[in-house]
Amino acid sequence: MVSNNLPSCMECTRGTLVPLSDFGAQGAAVHYKAWVCTNPECEFNLKIRNGEIHLNEPIIRGARVR
Repeated sequence: MVSNNLPSCMECTRGTLVPLSDFGAQGAAVHYKAWVCTNPECEFNLKIRNGEIHLNEPIIRGARVR
């Protein structure tokens, strides 16, 4: 995405929704598979899985490797 016009969060209206990408089962890139609010207090998220839209699934925090 080249544009800086990312949508505002629908839930908290303070954060911005940013797109996340992943890889499919066959290794092909799946762009914009999820959108997540940048406000850490909000945690609104929207994910696309198998053609279905899932809202506000629990966020699993991974460990950071430095």
